[in-house]
Amino acid sequence: MQDRTSDPLIDVNQLTVGMFIHLDLGWMSHPFPLSSFKIASSDQLLILRRLGLTQVRWSPAKSDLTLQSPGDSGTGAPAVEASTEGGMASSTEPTPEEIAREAHRRALAAQREAMRLCEAQYGEAADGFRGVMDLVQADPHQARTQAESLTAALLDKMLVEGDLNMRLLNEAAGDRSTAHALNVCIIALLLGRAFGLGRDEMMDLGVGSLLHDIGKLEVAARLRHRDESFTAAETQAYQQHVIKGVAIAQAMGLPPGPLLIVAQHHEHADGSGFPQRINMDRMSTGARIVALVNRFDGLCNPLITSKAMTPHEALSLMFAQGRNRFDATMLNAFIRMMGVYPPGSTVQLTDDRYALVVSVNSARPLKPRVMVHDVKVAKEEALILNLEEMPDLGIRRSLKPQFLPRNALDYLSPRARIAYFFDAASTGPGELAA
Repeated sequence: MQDRTSDPLIDVNQLTVGMFIHLDLGWMSHPFPLSSFKIASSDQLLILRRLGLTQVRWSPAKSDLTLQSPGDSGTGAPAVEASTEGGMASSTEPTPEEIAREAHRRALAAQREAMRLCEAQYGEAADGFRGVMDLVQADPHQARTQAESLTAALLDKMLVEGDLNMRLLNEAAGDRSTAHALNVCIIALLLGRAFGLGRDEMMDLGVGSLLHDIGKLEVAARLRHRDESFTAAETQAYQQHVIKGVAIAQAMGLPPGPLLIVAQHHEHADGSGFPQRINMDRMSTGARIVALVNRFDGLCNPLITSKAMTPHEALSLMFAQGRNRFDATMLNAFIRMMGVYPPGSTVQLTDDRYALVVSVNSARPLKPRVMVHDVKVAKEEALILNLEEMPDLGIRRSLKPQFLPRNALDYLSPRARIAYFFDAASTGPGELAA
């Protein structure tokens, strides 16, 4: 993480729109999408002044104004120089080609900014989770407090009005256990949101899904991920992570909701799971959600990447073979939310072009956003097409990445590890300036 200690401090009352600031509170202690951002509105200024801080760090080089004098109240609008890109504005009318190029440039910039924001949020959430894990054995009660704070931060950014997009990230968290915990937590919370769970239920679901594999801390590293080659003794040692996890969760002081998720995340609706072999009627709502999402992420992101399924294949397998293993109502809702072709799926469109599904709006899952292989457009300038706005274009079929033509594979660069985050169709006071 970049060292911010050299950035100058400024009194909170001197902050103005246009300043790029850094909050040392950490992502879990404020309502903004990121801890470092450019102040974009008076609403953000009001929120900042209510955080209880007297000073914050700011970066003059990244700001859109010069620091006002100490005598200035900081409430006035910043002076911003009017300029046009490329010098003086042209007195001639732009051609249709110039208008199209400018629209493409703006769309590309917005697309990159949305991805940058999601990946930065994901990175801060990953840092928060690793902080929790570092505390589990040294200070279990503080670890619980941190897990609750991280979940609350995710919910503050997720429980907004309007639709959410589930977005495929370019980069996952560095280690597999962090990526798995965040994937399961984020997808589980999105499914809980779709079911209309209340805030308290969502908190239990978030904490439980983050910590569902906590028992693996006390399992030998080579036995933390189930393998078909395991002996009976190794399989039993692997399954012990659930019982060990319950003991750790109790030491952390977790309430019943997340504790049941830790205890039941490997149980099946038909009673064929472990360790208690209970059926769906005895599983908590949170445990039924996490059992489902945990299986999906395990299929998409196995320890051996060559065995990975595409998200589309994983959903198809779960529907075909796992209907007895999962709550059927939840499985159907999960498939609707993820879409027939979830983010990360490589597909062929009805016009024969190849594409990578990059985001799905859970309210309109049959019309995802896709990045299309187009030989006429440079890879770094490839735009995302919203199929909802293109009634004559659809998806013909899903393909494993290895079956794509070489040039399409290089262009689309499917992820070896699938990682998801979310973004809102419209954001509130925490929205960053473009």
